[in-house]
Amino acid sequence: MIGRLLRSYRSTRLGTRLALGLGALALVVFAVVGTALTTYMRDYLSAQLDDQLGLAQTAQSKSIEQGGSLQGKKYYRWYYAVYDVSNGVPVLRKPEEAGDLPADIDDLTSVAKAQIAAGTEVLRTENLTGEGEYRLRGCAVEPGVVLVSGAPMDSIDDTVRQLVTVQVVAFGLALLALVVFGRRLLRNGLEPLSDMAHTAHGIASHNLTESAARLPLRAAKRGGGPEVEELRTAFNTMLEHIDHSLAVRAEAEQRLRRFVADASHELRTPLMSVRGYADLFQYAAANQPEERDRHLARLRAEAARMGVLLDDLLLLARLDAAEVETPLRVEDTDLVELVREAADAFRAARAGHPLTVAVGTEPVPLRIDPVRIRQVLDNLLTNAAVHTPAGTPVSVTVEVADGSASVRVTDQGPGVPAADRARVFDRFYRVDKARSRDRGGSGLGLSVARALVEAHGGTITLDEGREGTTVFALTLPLTSPPTAETPPTTPSRGTTPSTARKGTQPRTTDPPRPTPHSPPGLRSPGIAPQ
Repeated sequence: MIGRLLRSYRSTRLGTRLALGLGALALVVFAVVGTALTTYMRDYLSAQLDDQLGLAQTAQSKSIEQGGSLQGKKYYRWYYAVYDVSNGVPVLRKPEEAGDLPADIDDLTSVAKAQIAAGTEVLRTENLTGEGEYRLRGCAVEPGVVLVSGAPMDSIDDTVRQLVTVQVVAFGLALLALVVFGRRLLRNGLEPLSDMAHTAHGIASHNLTESAARLPLRAAKRGGGPEVEELRTAFNTMLEHIDHSLAVRAEAEQRLRRFVADASHELRTPLMSVRGYADLFQYAAANQPEERDRHLARLRAEAARMGVLLDDLLLLARLDAAEVETPLRVEDTDLVELVREAADAFRAARAGHPLTVAVGTEPVPLRIDPVRIRQVLDNLLTNAAVHTPAGTPVSVTVEVADGSASVRVTDQGPGVPAADRARVFDRFYRVDKARSRDRGGSGLGLSVARALVEAHGGTITLDEGREGTTVFALTLPLTSPPTAETPPTTPSRGTTPSTARKGTQPRTTDPPRPTPHSPPGLRSPGIAPQ
């Protein structure tokens, strides 16, 4: 039974449980207050009765002293007994009226004996046989005479009973009102919590496994005090965080699918070329042996282009897992000298684009991986040449400020459309949606560049320039990069690591891959592939 009641209590709503708990607490308070009030009232009335007995006995004592008998006013249902003391033993005098004494006078005689023994007035409450409770008082009238008076306590008991009845009714009504209205107030105060619960149930009904899953629900019910408001704010903040995380996850999944699709597309093209040239090679080797070398060179060129793409993907994967293994070998390097070398290589390979270099006379010592940073510089310079008409001026500037060194590569070409600037560093992102190969590679160049720069603790950005101008800003800290030194990545199939590029640019972000007549695997150490 008790267990069932406990289970029922636990299953009730919080507002009801709080109201019941408040009612139980109020019941205890009412019981304590009622008991104290009743006790106080009974003691107060008893004290009044004692005073009344004392006043009556004072008047009657004077009457006994003066006339030898009881005279004066007698109260209804009061009893009076006069004792003469003989050798310390009380002897009852004959009453003046038969109604002055009860049927059983033993309790009165006991009070008289107690008064004789104590030598002062004695007060007792006794239950007289057949009469009920009486308040008895014994006092000495004169030497050798004791007066014992008794007053009924029925009126006190009736008054106390009425007081208890009034208290029970009043406290009961107050308790009922407290539980009813308190429950209503608590329900209103806890309504924001119910709103949060409904919001949580609504979220639970959403299918969060979908890529486009969002959490549009929020706990909007206000009130409940500062604590509930704080909880509601924390709850909504948590939902915002979860919603943002779901959006990031959906975007990451979408980017992953796009990445896989783009990678598959980029690999499929050279594979199809390899298959076609292999078929031509087989035909030429059997019927026209003089074409064998030409088709073999085509096969090697397509294999080299596919190898460059795989190298880029491998490098990006290793940079993404930088906490495990960072493909950097840092050493003390002069950034100015590195920029001059990249500029010289650019002039040799891109004579149709005039290059201006402003690096100053003072060296800029950095602790970096010179091969990788040179890879980034070559990519930016080659990127400027590939995506601008012949004769377009290109400039390189080196500056040192605020504890960092920056390299700005600027070209006066057509510029980058504003709609494509936000995604210029995304992997495989290109403006040429048809994916033509006449103006670049796969779109990994700037993705690799950003990954390499960030591995050095720096940043690379596409800055806002005036119309018709593209400005890439590479910034490196003057202190050591935050990555540990590890051996550089070993290039596969005889190629050096691909040009540094981390995402794509609205223009094709890769420099052109080797042409079919380029000897596969042979690329200058600092010059982007031609």
